Amino acid sequence: MGLELYLDLLSQPCRAVYIFAKKNGIPFELRTVELLKGQHLSNAFAQVNPLKKVPVLKDGDFILTESVAILLYLTRKYKVPDHWYPQDLQARARVDEYLAWQHTTLRRNCLRALWHKAMFSVFLGEPVSPEMLAATLAELDVTLKILEDKFLQKNAFLSRPHISLADLVAITELMHPVGAGCQVFEGRPKLAAWRQRVEAAVGKILFQEAHETILNVKNFPPADPVIKQKLIPGILAMIQ
Repeated sequence: MGLELYLDLLSQPCRAVYIFAKKNGIPFELRTVELLKGQHLSNAFAQVNPLKKVPVLKDGDFILTESVAILLYLTRKYKVPDHWYPQDLQARARVDEYLAWQHTTLRRNCLRALWHKAMFSVFLGEPVSPEMLAATLAELDVTLKILEDKFLQKNAFLSRPHISLADLVAITELMHPVGAGCQVFEGRPKLAAWRQRVEAAVGKILFQEAHETILNVKNFPPADPVIKQKLIPGILAMIQ
């Protein structure tokens, strides 16, 4: 059995893994795990990942979880262009720096914006309070400024002259609030230009393919009540 990737493109980490594998011609079998149907909570999936989360990489008998670990595994196993995870010590450290920072900052705030702006209404049938939404978007705004001023600065990409894993992870994170209707690139010309460069480097068709689900999130039908009850505890823990 070849490489298998368990993904749901609603998930930001899954989109990063999907784009990276597709862009670099890495052959894999896609195993779709639909989060909003609770498929990640099934006993069958727990045999693959007891943590009941995606993405998951299965390479023969070897199973790997956590998106950053999966991305790094793919860069090391397959012959991909050096710019994704450079051999140069300082260039690689720039990528590592962003990957270490983003978990509890940009990714968390983008995920909260998605749920507070759109998914609470779609999934739970009622919006969050205006005060909570305002606080969430204000926190996201602060994090976006850090992304621009600390990581992007005046460079073409986050790790300086070429696209890297850092850019791929960051752009997939930012598409969460975009899908929710947040204008994260509006009024931020430097960030908007960076997005265009990343999309061009990835390829417009692949970029759109990977983000189709999240960009249509407002059109999702209401969740099944039984499934909703199973998912609510995990959702609330995830976005607190």
